[in-house]
Amino acid sequence: MHNSVLITNPFAPTKSRQLGRNFSMPGQNCSLKSQCTTGPERRIPRWEHEHLLDAVQQRLDANPLAMRQRRETVEHPFGTMKARMGATHFLTKTLPKVAAEMALSVLAYNLTRVINIVGTKPLMAAIVA
Repeated sequence: MHNSVLITNPFAPTKSRQLGRNFSMPGQNCSLKSQCTTGPERRIPRWEHEHLLDAVQQRLDANPLAMRQRRETVEHPFGTMKARMGATHFLTKTLPKVAAEMALSVLAYNLTRVINIVGTKPLMAAIVA
């Protein structure tokens, strides 16, 4: 039986990704201990929200077609926006400017979709109201 303790790491690589260390204490008479560690314990770094990634992976394993459907749903808008932007690269530099450029591209895509689905007259009436 292994004892595990999760200890948070105050010196995590980033503020948003707090890592913990899972200390596993293999038994002294465990035949596999020499393959795991040479020390008295084994340290396994683990992100504090790793359990969420594990849950997502379990859902994907249970339904492998879910990712394919998600990919097909998302691919069309990004392909359309990429074609409208010139299909090469962003025109601005620095993250805030690129974020603004992407937001404008998404806004233009969404407005085009609304015009195609609802029409211009109902859209203008909704904007005025």
